[in-house]
Amino acid sequence: MPILYGEQNSHLHLIENAFDVEISSRGNEVMISGTHTNILQARHVLEFLWSKIRQGHEVDAPTVDGAIRFQQQHKHTNKTPDPEDKENPAGLPAFHSNDDAAAIITKKKRIAPRTPKQAEYMAAMKKHKMVFGIGPAGTGKTYLAVAKAVEMMEAGKVERIILCRPAVEAGERLGFLPGELKEKMDPYMRPLYDALYDTMPGDKVQKKVLSDEIEIAPLAFMRGRTLNNAFIILDEAQNTTTQQMLMFLTRMGENSYMLITGDPSQIDLPPGIHSGLKEALHILEREPDIGFVHFTAQDVVRHKLVARIIQAYDQFRKKD
Repeated sequence: MPILYGEQNSHLHLIENAFDVEISSRGNEVMISGTHTNILQARHVLEFLWSKIRQGHEVDAPTVDGAIRFQQQHKHTNKTPDPEDKENPAGLPAFHSNDDAAAIITKKKRIAPRTPKQAEYMAAMKKHKMVFGIGPAGTGKTYLAVAKAVEMMEAGKVERIILCRPAVEAGERLGFLPGELKEKMDPYMRPLYDALYDTMPGDKVQKKVLSDEIEIAPLAFMRGRTLNNAFIILDEAQNTTTQQMLMFLTRMGENSYMLITGDPSQIDLPPGIHSGLKEALHILEREPDIGFVHFTAQDVVRHKLVARIIQAYDQFRKKD
């Protein structure tokens, strides 16, 4: 029960705030007070978390947050929870309850979807060889793409991971960067490295980078290559030009997978230059063999203030 409740009942407090209820605990008994609908939602989340603990899975604050998000989405459906279903009494969406089928599993970490959109994104990565993940910062687009690449490399489904990002500064000009090509690119690739180190042991990351099993590939140097047996990630794709995006998409070779992530609201290209990501979405949106997942501010899994900041900026842009 302490695992379910969280340190100093922190998990219960998250559920209280999400559903506007009061939860009191005494030993292994829990009392929930509030409106009937809110009580049921809070109860379903607690039952789901308890089932996770019984299955031997870790329950932490992100797990609680994910269960809350799925329940909040679930209230708009017509599905009825089944108390007899011991693994999923709350009747939460299958992608969250069917653990191994939904999760990305690497040797270092097991990653389950924390929002319905993340579940959709992870399903798209299983179904399609090319997926566009579009939306604001903090929704897990890049992190989940890297995690999926690591999972597939460890499973022997691909031989290489290729990480690519346009070398465009966010409103600044850093000037000449010293060092070799990899050292020049490192500042731009840091978010991808962070995800790699989080899903793979650090010593293995370094060895695979040195052996080119994990390759940092500047977008400008991709022309003329055919990338076979690889998982290729293009991050910050909103900063590609039309020519760069077409060139990148046509590098795909046999047994390769491509993940393109970007946020069309944060384009750092010079005025007058069109975003290759925006154009690609318009041209390819009806292609059935390509997956498209669009995240919103509601899918942000960073601090809750981040979601509110994104929503405020969106509203300001619409009024402007």
